Amino acid sequence: MTQISARHMLIGFAACLTAIVGTGPASAAPKKKATAPAAVPAPAPLDLNTPEGVLAANRKMGCDLRDGVAVTYYWAGDAYSRRQGEADKLLFRAEGMNIRQCVTVNDPVRGAGYRLISRELLIYTDPKTGKVLSKWTNPWTGEVVDVMHVANDPVNSTSYVTGRDGQPIRWTGTISGDHWWTNITVPLFYSNPLAGKYQAEVGGTYHATEMFNFAGTVKDLLDPTKTTAEASVAWVRISDWLPWMRMGGREGEIYFNTNGRKLDSWDQMPAVLKDEIAKNYPAWTSPPPLDDARPNETSWSYFLDVKEGRKTLPKRD
Repeated sequence: MTQISARHMLIGFAACLTAIVGTGPASAAPKKKATAPAAVPAPAPLDLNTPEGVLAANRKMGCDLRDGVAVTYYWAGDAYSRRQGEADKLLFRAEGMNIRQCVTVNDPVRGAGYRLISRELLIYTDPKTGKVLSKWTNPWTGEVVDVMHVANDPVNSTSYVTGRDGQPIRWTGTISGDHWWTNITVPLFYSNPLAGKYQAEVGGTYHATEMFNFAGTVKDLLDPTKTTAEASVAWVRISDWLPWMRMGGREGEIYFNTNGRKLDSWDQMPAVLKDEIAKNYPAWTSPPPLDDARPNETSWSYFLDVKEGRKTLPKRD
């Protein structure tokens, strides 16, 4: 069969079908060819060159883009002494957690932002046994003292597309291949709630530095389909002696070196923290409410609240 005869045959076959379908008292209109739905464009990755992209990335790093979704960070490490003329001493280990949630906010001056609402716990443990400390022997004085663990509630902060300096926020981290990391150094020098009114004259001002390092993968952080990002964290603090150590003005300082990560769920915390929360800190199973308006708590203000009877310590064996 030639190409021409075949084409004529197909045309004739189609004409016959049309004639058959078109006969009858009420011929149906020819059906229109279905139109395929337009493809929905994939959402664009977060853009770290814009303040909106940086804000979203920071929020994914810290909590979740969805309001009211609880996220837990966990970290652990060691606490050492530093004094002139002697080797550093391992004082105790530390197990820490922070449970938080975020909520979208807007400011007439600083623009779009989010508020992070959290409470944190830092438990001191025996380096040899791993058990939670209730008593601690001061290696310089020989005094046996009661251990006061950290139970800061709340620890809140707010971030906007415009920084405190009035300029749009910028990405200050480092990107290498598919990896990102960022470091935050927070020098602290402010009036000590445990000291008197004349700290500028006679000393006693709270002096410390906290250092945070966060890291993760670029693909995960910038993925617009994910509302949170995996992140590891390292926390270092150099500070005056903890008040409950009863160092009595002795020269020196304490430093912590820890690391951890954002957990997939609260249940991934180690047993030592989950048991401590169940026994003594039941509120630490969830973050404070989104509208929490209380002032932030610190280790020093918590110590003062306990000493002045506004808060009570858990009863331990």
